[in-house]
Amino acid sequence: MSAGAVVPESHRDLLETHTAILATQGPDGLPQVTAVAFYHDKADDLVKISLNDTRQKTKNLRRDPRATLFILDPDNRLRTLEIRAEAELMADPQLEFCRTAGAKYGADFHRHDRPGETRSKVVLHPVKVNAADLSA
Repeated sequence: MSAGAVVPESHRDLLETHTAILATQGPDGLPQVTAVAFYHDKADDLVKISLNDTRQKTKNLRRDPRATLFILDPDNRLRTLEIRAEAELMADPQLEFCRTAGAKYGADFHRHDRPGETRSKVVLHPVKVNAADLSA
């Protein structure tokens, strides 16, 4: 993650949880929020998401790449991680990243796609990270 936008050690375990909330800006300017599966790539320390190209979330990111990923600690609802980021979308025509991300969940994400639908790998480049623990 970029300098100044690093997940602190106290919250790095949240990068291994299974569900996050991804917020983007919808076409009407209002926030569009969706629960998503995500993958923390330890090789470059970035969060990545596999998205179907026909979905609104992907369309929103193509129009406006600003996004926020929010993770709520499943064991302590007073502990959270927010990653504000610029999203980079990359075509995943061979579904290589889709398989990598799905392996974290023991799932095949592509099985939910209709024939002919494509996927993209979304790489979140952090701009600001907010880690909170209101139970401390």
